Amino acid sequence: MDINRQQKMYKFIHKVDKSEIPTCNIMGVEIAAINMDWLIKFTKKYVKDLSGDYMCVSNVHTTVTAYEDERYKAIQNGGIMAIPDGGPLSFIGKKRGYKRISRTTGPDYMAEVFKISTQKGYKHFFYGSTNETIAKLKRVLEKNYPGIQITGMYSPPFRPVTEEEDKEIIRRINNASPDFIWVGLGAPKQEIWMAEHQGKVKGFMVGTGAGFDYFAGNIKRAPEWMQKSNMEWFYRLFQDPRRLFGRYLHTNTKFIWNSYIKGR
Repeated sequence: MDINRQQKMYKFIHKVDKSEIPTCNIMGVEIAAINMDWLIKFTKKYVKDLSGDYMCVSNVHTTVTAYEDERYKAIQNGGIMAIPDGGPLSFIGKKRGYKRISRTTGPDYMAEVFKISTQKGYKHFFYGSTNETIAKLKRVLEKNYPGIQITGMYSPPFRPVTEEEDKEIIRRINNASPDFIWVGLGAPKQEIWMAEHQGKVKGFMVGTGAGFDYFAGNIKRAPEWMQKSNMEWFYRLFQDPRRLFGRYLHTNTKFIWNSYIKGR
């Protein structure tokens, strides 16, 4: 992200008072000390005011990346909140006295929002992944959530978009008038994209990581007992060891050293 874009990011004025959101600072990232029930109530109350803003779905990988990169840390802290998708984040939060905090995953949040979308009249735009995946995603969501309003889907090219292409993407999203813009580019790309488009698009941006693939059926989530035991990372590692082994070795070690041992 260039300096001009970063300066613009800092000028965004949140319509929702961030002081309402309890946070726990973990390695410099203000992790929301919340649970799913709190988050859904917050969403229902403020969804219109959250248009143009974004929410990070944070885990050990994004937290360590932010710790090592000041610009990315500013992005993690620059949205309305960063929710504790990773179990270790909620564990640290509880250890530091935040009794309410619990693991609040991106896919779980998506599911809870989809459940109430017909009743609330929420509209959705999906940005990311491949054309094949978002087509499957649309079919699955329309089958599992009858009446859901999907007003747009877009799979960006696997290269930097031009300025003109970006303007067209913004126009396309805003013409669709979504309440939610689900961004599935993977970290850190999705958070950078949301920060760069903060205040430019109409809709509440949420970085969902593998959420598109989960709902499309491309990959399976861990069994519920593994999710509750904070072992979903191990299940993901088993699914994609070549890509995740090095990441987990680096980030997990740094997270344990800095958050558990040094208390940062």
